[in-house]
Amino acid sequence: MFVLVEMVDTVRIPPWSFHRQLNDAIAEELNKKLANKVVYNVGLCVCLYDVTKLEDSYIFPGDGASHTKVHFRYVVFHPFLDEILVGKIKGCSAEGVHVSLGFFDDIIIPPESLQQPAKFDEAEQVWMWEYETDEGAHDLYMDQGEEIRFRVVDEVFIDTSPTGPSAEKEGPSTAPTAPPAGAEDSAQQKEAPYTLIGSVSEPGLGLLSWWNS
Repeated sequence: MFVLVEMVDTVRIPPWSFHRQLNDAIAEELNKKLANKVVYNVGLCVCLYDVTKLEDSYIFPGDGASHTKVHFRYVVFHPFLDEILVGKIKGCSAEGVHVSLGFFDDIIIPPESLQQPAKFDEAEQVWMWEYETDEGAHDLYMDQGEEIRFRVVDEVFIDTSPTGPSAEKEGPSTAPTAPPAGAEDSAQQKEAPYTLIGSVSEPGLGLLSWWNS
């Protein structure tokens, strides 16, 4: 679930931190920059593990801060494919079951990866497994807050770094027009930079209560 990733970065230490030990100041700056951030194709950064090498520090003209190239290892949340995890159901929608690990919420189990046959209750906004027994079918609900065991089957990274203005050809100036309805809302919706895709379509996977009873 967690891995150590070797990284290299140039850390800027402001003058008011010069009285501190260099390692402590660098550790604080690295955690400010990386902790709880997603690095593209790496994972969710958690905390600094250790500093392996410090190169020479430099002070550049016009900037009183020191700049140090640092080699370090960082603890990163990046489950491997087919790893089994246990989380809690955050909610359900037509897109599937949304799961949270407490510190990471961007996990979804799509409908085709649920125990089959599965059905979505529009009124209750909950997925259920229509479990077949000798006495007939029983609806096993996947309620919010329930613990769920799932397998990681895929991961999706999206580069959400800022981009420049759209490359549209400049034409003659025209009177400004009002944006279409809902344009502002769609612009405010941010895509998750890192999403895990899960599956519970195997024996032993799904709500823990299903297999404990």
